[in-house]
Amino acid sequence: MTYSTQGRDFFAVPAEQVLDTFQVSTDSGLSEQEARKRLQEAGPNVFRRVKSKSAWRIFLDQFKSMVIIVLVIAGAVAFTFQHIAEGLAIVAVLLVNAGIAFVTEWRAVRSMEALRDMGRDTIRIRREEREIELDAGQLVPGDIVIFEGGDLVPADIRLVESNGLQVNESALTGESVPVSKGTEPVSADTVLADRSCMIYRGTTLTSGSGLGVVIATGMDTELGRISELAEQAEKEATPLQRRLDQLGRRLAWITIGIAICIAVVGLLGGQEPARMIETAIALGVAAIPEGLPIVATLALARGMVIMARRNALINRLPAVETLGATQVIFTDKTGTLTENQMTLRRVITSAGSHTLHEDKDRHKETADGDPWLHRILEIGVLCNNAFIQDEDGDRTAEDEQGDPTETALLRAGLAFGIKREELLRDNPEEREVPFDSQTMMMATIHRTANGLEAAVKGAPSRVLQASEVIVSESSSNDVPMRDKERAQWQEKADELAGQGLRVLAMAEKSVQDVSEDPYTGLRFVGLVGLYDPPRSGVKQSIDECATAGIKVVMVTGDQPATAAAIARQTGIMGKEDDGVVLGSEIQSPEHMSAQERKRIVKASVFARVSPEQKLRLISLMQEEGMTVAMTGDGVNDAPALKKADIGVAMGKRGTDAAKQVADMVLRDDTFSSIVAAVRHGRIIFGNIRKSVMFMLCTNVAEVLVVAVAAAGGGLLSLPLPLHPLQILYLNVVTDVFPAIALSMGRGEPDIMNRKPRPQNEPVLTRGHWSAIGGWSLLVGTCVLLALAMALHWLGLAQEQAVTVSFLTLAFSKLWFVFNLRSPGSRLLNNDIVANPAIAGSIVVCTLLLLAAVYMPGLSQVLRTAPVGKGGWALLLGMSLVPFMFGQALRSIQSSGSKSDKEIKNMR
Repeated sequence: MTYSTQGRDFFAVPAEQVLDTFQVSTDSGLSEQEARKRLQEAGPNVFRRVKSKSAWRIFLDQFKSMVIIVLVIAGAVAFTFQHIAEGLAIVAVLLVNAGIAFVTEWRAVRSMEALRDMGRDTIRIRREEREIELDAGQLVPGDIVIFEGGDLVPADIRLVESNGLQVNESALTGESVPVSKGTEPVSADTVLADRSCMIYRGTTLTSGSGLGVVIATGMDTELGRISELAEQAEKEATPLQRRLDQLGRRLAWITIGIAICIAVVGLLGGQEPARMIETAIALGVAAIPEGLPIVATLALARGMVIMARRNALINRLPAVETLGATQVIFTDKTGTLTENQMTLRRVITSAGSHTLHEDKDRHKETADGDPWLHRILEIGVLCNNAFIQDEDGDRTAEDEQGDPTETALLRAGLAFGIKREELLRDNPEEREVPFDSQTMMMATIHRTANGLEAAVKGAPSRVLQASEVIVSESSSNDVPMRDKERAQWQEKADELAGQGLRVLAMAEKSVQDVSEDPYTGLRFVGLVGLYDPPRSGVKQSIDECATAGIKVVMVTGDQPATAAAIARQTGIMGKEDDGVVLGSEIQSPEHMSAQERKRIVKASVFARVSPEQKLRLISLMQEEGMTVAMTGDGVNDAPALKKADIGVAMGKRGTDAAKQVADMVLRDDTFSSIVAAVRHGRIIFGNIRKSVMFMLCTNVAEVLVVAVAAAGGGLLSLPLPLHPLQILYLNVVTDVFPAIALSMGRGEPDIMNRKPRPQNEPVLTRGHWSAIGGWSLLVGTCVLLALAMALHWLGLAQEQAVTVSFLTLAFSKLWFVFNLRSPGSRLLNNDIVANPAIAGSIVVCTLLLLAAVYMPGLSQVLRTAPVGKGGWALLLGMSLVPFMFGQALRSIQSSGSKSDKEIKNMR
């Protein structure tokens, strides 16, 4: 037989049938000979190892960008034509950019190692009628495994025996509290989170004990399937990567066209062939903003530092910008939107309904007004096997041990002065009947001054069914429990559940013997409702997302009622929403009708969602053209974190597998940190866009002045206004400093009041290209006029005149930075002036330009010469023309913006 669970619903058949299928008995287990045979057939109980990406492959991948490829060609051409300085500068840019990207990706490609290492431990099994300890990697289908609380489940196991077994499945299913396990089969269409007779690899047993048969190992386990999904999930290129590649391809064609046109026009104009070909090559290089890769990389790296200060650690550089383009955030509930700590919130007794508060004085008032409130809390503290350390002091999560529901009951008891140790001193425990998935109840029997008393808690429907009487409102005379009373109390329980509370019923009874059944003839005391409260500030963050045009969607493994309640409290779900969508309703995008797709895209809350369904959700949203961020913490989240445009893992409670596969890790696990990261992402993209605008405006101006001079040199009696080395000096040296300064801007205050950029929006839109054309034409005209006036008006020598045009262009670049302030901003109060790095970059560039003219050696290489006072007056005056025109334009835009606001206010 083939030992694979593919298509086998072992959870839907009795345990005896499963044992027969694997030809094994619980008493003897497998023989060693049979185990070796199955190990050879099924393979070791480990995950398949995928060949790791080599360091050389990672390094070479950094050169796949079109801009980088053009720069590589430009460098090769520069060396070919003996332009050593230009070639070395380009090589330096390439190496720095590739080096930073290499280091960050080196860490990211190790994403699956944590998944492969999970579950390596020893486990107790039964073979040949003996109990032995075996390395979990040697388990085979059919092995009989013995386990108890605290064990890590090493394989997928069908339960044969269960003694109060509870399992923490949060890493696999997202369920926020431990779930109870039994042995009875469930229906074949039961989702993974509700298969109560199964335990799965990667989960942890929190209490109880049991015995089961291994039904799947290695890659056949649910965890193995998740590992395979994560391997197969293709990581889409980030929006910035796609946009820079689009820009690079466009610039590559522009470069080729310019080089050909200039060469042809120059040759037809009578220029020397060798000089024209050399100039055409230099102009081809000039059309590419050599500083763009390093500026983008440094801008993203700075974003990493800023976000790290806000508790967001970035694993991949492009993820910084991707956050700014986010249109949908898929977030889990427990710990991200909520505090991840159960709290007793509501108590209902015959005397009334109570909402508990932090104020202890109010507790006293509440207790004084209800004679049964104190007793219901005593039952919760007695019928309990959790523990709280340092009961009188401040407590942390590490000070609490046990089921979160039970620790919540202990905390509530302490708030009313009920201490478990003191209570047990007066009422020693004689017996505990563990919670069982069949009875859905738990009981403890205590010896009291009046004899033996049983304290019972459990599912309201089961406790109500087992109760014969209800405590009266104010007297000791009990009221009979009839069908009418049961229906009324069940309605109250359903109302609490509808508020997102986990509801328990409390009861008690007197018993004659410790061995007596505690679940008959109960005296019903009341109901308690517990919940995991939303984090402070979450609602404000979600409101901020709505203002920013970002849709927040809850995707959780919890029950629909709990998810809906938290979604309403945090503002994710509004009154107009259609309700909660179950994971079972999420089909593959290709199998959905248009109406189904519309409903899924519109939904705000998804509950009981499996790993495959998370992937389907992300794929559907990406097909709709949306940039998707996905939060997660468990192993089950790893494939979705990898598939999403931006995967966000939880740093505190997240598994290593989730953290290593994610693009970003939140150190504080808070949703507000995601929103802060989105804001920084938007700022960074805006800054990169300004840097690109700056570089291209001046680069295109260089192309225009040389093209005009080359085409009409004879007619205008003008030499080439820029030598190739001067062009590269401007591009590689003086361009980079202002561009880096622009990338360090703080952004506009209203940046989170704007809608996200469309996924297909390029770095530069048509409007930006039009602006680049207009500014380049203005700057180029000023440079050519400065050259002509230097020659024909000031009578400067050709080398001096070319120096004037060189410096006119250079200073035009520096002043042009101030034209990039936001439309509507004020002259002396804008994002450019407020950026101290801008002033610093202008000072540095001014010194570099003076060195280009007056430093011996460098001036000879660049072929510059001093231009005198007249030359300086001319070049500074002409370089300020674009600046003054730009400021006038911004002032007009500012007035228009103000008028729009005034009109809006009048309305």
